Amino acid sequence: MLIILLTKDLPKSKLSTLRPLAVLVKELIINDIIKTNGGTCVEKDVLTDNISWITVDGKEKLATKNYVPGNNVYGEHLQLLGTVEFRVWDPFRSKLSASIINGLANIPFHAGSSVLYLGSSTGTTPSHVSDIVDKSGLLFCVEISSRVARDFIDNVATLRDNVIPIIEDARNIHAYTSIFRKIDSVYCDIAQPDQTDIAIKNCRRFLNLGGQLLLVIKSRSIDVTKSPQQIYKEEISKLESNNFSINQMINLHPFDKDHALVSAIMN
Repeated sequence: MLIILLTKDLPKSKLSTLRPLAVLVKELIINDIIKTNGGTCVEKDVLTDNISWITVDGKEKLATKNYVPGNNVYGEHLQLLGTVEFRVWDPFRSKLSASIINGLANIPFHAGSSVLYLGSSTGTTPSHVSDIVDKSGLLFCVEISSRVARDFIDNVATLRDNVIPIIEDARNIHAYTSIFRKIDSVYCDIAQPDQTDIAIKNCRRFLNLGGQLLLVIKSRSIDVTKSPQQIYKEEISKLESNNFSINQMINLHPFDKDHALVSAIMN
């Protein structure tokens, strides 16, 4: 899709009313992808538990039902529909949102799910997963950086009683003393060369057989000398050789360059 915006001939009175170019381009990209994937957005079109398409100012938006009404985490728009408040889920800030917009067929999270999230960072995507799993679910979030984890705890975990923060290296699985049961699904978003190995190790220790792994492959964090497509192929082969069945691979362009998300089942 080619976007050309000519402004040099517009009077100043018109220029002052233009929305920021970046915001306009983002909305055009999202709406174009939604239409390409056949998405239909109505006031409340439910995808799965607590995930919906909503309409905001005439624009189609992916959103989650807010677990903490009145609170936003990263400046996202809050929309009240009837008595239910939704948080708009920005695909430029969340790879999980990007994967859903780009066609993720099986979203493993629902009300009551237990999820192990590797690489929670400041909590943008974990906060939406918290919305999804709701009060009957649990979200265990692993983050290696104590500085980043402080922001996550202050902005997310202290307000959401279904979130359990774990400040630890995701390689040190025996240090996760907070996890007291097997997990329904694992989400891994770690920028390390051995990110797939880390995900596999965590799945073997904590994931139920038949449970689902969502692995974000950050190709440039693995090997900058190879093409992203070659990296995706090699990382998928690692999963298959460790008894994972691949459901789907989704390229996250245009929201994230040289990134893909792989959905797999542990056998």
